[in-house]
Amino acid sequence: MILSAPDRYDVVVVGAGLAGTAASYLLAKAGMNVLCVERGEEPGTKNVMGGILYRQPTEKIIPGWWKDAPTERPIVDERLWLLTQDSMVQAGFRSARYGEEPYNAFSVLRVKFDKWFADQAIAAGATLVTNTVVEDVIRENGRVVGVKTGRDQGDIYANIVIAADGVNSLLSKRAGLHGELAPNQVALVTKEVINMSREKIEDRFLLNPNEGATIEIFGDSTMAMLGYGFIYTNRDSLSVGVGALLSDFIRKKINPNVLMEHFKNHPMVKKLLEGGEAKEYMAHMIPEGGAAAMPPVYSDGILVVGDAAGLSNPIYREGSNLALISAKLAVQVCVEAHQRGDFSAHALSRYKTLLDESFIMDDLRAYSKTSQFFQKKPEFLEKYPGLLVDALHELLTVDSVPKRAKQRKILRQVLANRRPWDLAKDAIGALRSLT
Repeated sequence: MILSAPDRYDVVVVGAGLAGTAASYLLAKAGMNVLCVERGEEPGTKNVMGGILYRQPTEKIIPGWWKDAPTERPIVDERLWLLTQDSMVQAGFRSARYGEEPYNAFSVLRVKFDKWFADQAIAAGATLVTNTVVEDVIRENGRVVGVKTGRDQGDIYANIVIAADGVNSLLSKRAGLHGELAPNQVALVTKEVINMSREKIEDRFLLNPNEGATIEIFGDSTMAMLGYGFIYTNRDSLSVGVGALLSDFIRKKINPNVLMEHFKNHPMVKKLLEGGEAKEYMAHMIPEGGAAAMPPVYSDGILVVGDAAGLSNPIYREGSNLALISAKLAVQVCVEAHQRGDFSAHALSRYKTLLDESFIMDDLRAYSKTSQFFQKKPEFLEKYPGLLVDALHELLTVDSVPKRAKQRKILRQVLANRRPWDLAKDAIGALRSLT
């Protein structure tokens, strides 16, 4: 599409990620004149996430979407690993019910999925323009009334602008909604897509055809920084990534590429990746501050959705669902605002009210406590994994030593590293941060 001034739309959406495309689709279905502006060559080329998409929240946008969308594998097996340098403690949950319609979650590759998703929005009546960078907002009498692009005659006017341009949103900053994010409010994640045959994936991860697995990996995976690694199974590739708080990268002076190599070469990880061929490499930042770090999400003529609004809950591997539901709520407010002809901050504040009444803010308020607690307690990543592994190693080693003697030895080792009162406080604090 060629932009020409002074084009005017009911809504301009900036960013064709999950939140932006969902908003564009729903607005078009509601009969509104909507333009979605994407900086990449096509939707998906600039978008990065771990790669898990949940069925139920996405069905709130397009019912039955999973029957036609290019998904990879339905997830039936979810595992948690805690690593030290040479050992692993693991837990997991596997359910055959997750492998049956209508499923719970899927692995996806964003280039494939986002193009399909954008095609649905276009078919619904949205207009998409790609290869276009939005550089600023347009204001009239203090209200946002459009956006400026890097193209000639590239000013675009709208009654409402939706910022869906990702973490550390340029558009939100230009609108004066927030400044730069603090290093402890954002994580830096590197990811590789590693080609591997379907047969090898299914054999290595103990899967049947059309079954997928996820592994979230803590501890030595991040060199004791606050974050985690992951391995997700696609049809004929693996999505492999690791990330940590930007503040930890700075504090420990660790390069993200060094962390990725460290993660891939851990003895427990290396065997799973053996024989694979790296196909893609990408890096991405994700919001990590929870509710406490959320910027304002509305002002006169503008709403903010998805990662741009800080809507991410990494503890529970949730971001895509928050992006989609935030887009749905934003569209509801846009429709109401157009019906009244009122695009003021007061009218658009209903979006924040809807967020507050949803599960999104309830979860993010809880996650804020979790993030803040573990940032203050580095021993959970630096000391406790080793104590746990040493205790299990001692207990499970059969060497003709009485079990009571082993238990006393374990207790002495633990108390030599941490006082009983500190252990109790840490345990209680961790439980409280998760509830």
